[in-house]
Amino acid sequence: MRVLVAGDHFVTNDLLTAALRDRVGPHVDPRTLLLPWPLTPYGRVAEVDEASGDEAELIAALSGVEVAVTQMAPFTARVFAAAAGTLRLLVVCRGGPVNVNLEAAEAAGVTVRTTPGRNAVAAAEHTIALMLAALRQIPERDAGVRAGAWRSDLYALDQVGGELAGSTVGLVGYGAIGRRVGRILAAFDAEVLVHDPWADVASVELTELLDRSTVVSLHARLTAETARMIGARELARLPAGAVLVNTARGGLLDYAAVVDALESGHLGAAAFDVFDAEPLPADSRLRTAPRVVLTPHLAGATRQTAQRAATQAADAVAAFRDSWR
Repeated sequence: MRVLVAGDHFVTNDLLTAALRDRVGPHVDPRTLLLPWPLTPYGRVAEVDEASGDEAELIAALSGVEVAVTQMAPFTARVFAAAAGTLRLLVVCRGGPVNVNLEAAEAAGVTVRTTPGRNAVAAAEHTIALMLAALRQIPERDAGVRAGAWRSDLYALDQVGGELAGSTVGLVGYGAIGRRVGRILAAFDAEVLVHDPWADVASVELTELLDRSTVVSLHARLTAETARMIGARELARLPAGAVLVNTARGGLLDYAAVVDALESGHLGAAAFDVFDAEPLPADSRLRTAPRVVLTPHLAGATRQTAQRAATQAADAVAAFRDSWR
């Protein structure tokens, strides 16, 4: 079995190769291609999104390859056309193959597999961390102490934050990450509402979730139907002082409306790991908005996530190999 491992500086070639040898067999000796992400930001390559690397370089590396494993390589129509007749399996080490032209893969007879849930633990824990940081304004308080301030006036009732215990937290989207966030919130004694038509638990309408939730956390996939699903009208439904968290995709939110709600005081606080433009532009209003916590799309970035991605990818290769027999 001729294998290409196109790793990067997160899900590395060493991790992928070791996992393949453990799960498929010690004889596996893959060809490797190192992609520049995350040292160089990902972007659009031809017709695919969130990709890293060059089509021509990938085509050359795929010569004679039957199985390819990657997280970020740009598997475009051009790439599949060049690999047609030889490439049989592509495993993408992420929850959704956004860097893959699936129609072109099907036309070329290539099976595509992913590694769903590989970052669920990391993203769920980061979500909870952002909720707490926003509720208690931890980054701002830290900055104050570092600057020499010791503001006992922040103990005033109109200045203090809230608790997750006893709060109603609305989860928009209930996949692997949303479910795990829900379980953690249950341990905090929060009431959890879910809006997800595909959920295996009771789901409420988005309007009801917004009306009742003092904290809202987004975990939906970005599709034509969910794009900008939260805008000015939806934010207005939230109780005054509510907290909004997004660790899913920036396209789910109208960020201009969010900043308006923060500046007016209707939105109590917000915390975001994802944005509609990444990196965050220098002129983004979020940079100066009050009571907002920002992280640079790192919710899934843990050592364990990278290891799980490699292991799940290797398991997918092993299962496909067994089906050949």
